[in-house]
Amino acid sequence: MIIVTRLDGSARFAINPDLIARVTVEHDTYIHMVDGQVYVVGESLDGVIDQIVDFRARVLRRAQHRATDSEA
Repeated sequence: MIIVTRLDGSARFAINPDLIARVTVEHDTYIHMVDGQVYVVGESLDGVIDQIVDFRARVLRRAQHRATDSEA
């Protein structure tokens, strides 16, 4: 999951990056989900992308760790 903040700063919430269709910037950052939902967030485009990359890296590290543990 990635953690983002509502544009007005009122709440932080988690989004499953596997369900993100695209992220656009039109003055604000919009996260478009595969189900059509759109979130306007306070994070920058680069910030959202960095979180997605970090999430994917964590998933790969955990998978590698489990594979190594099962071989032992």
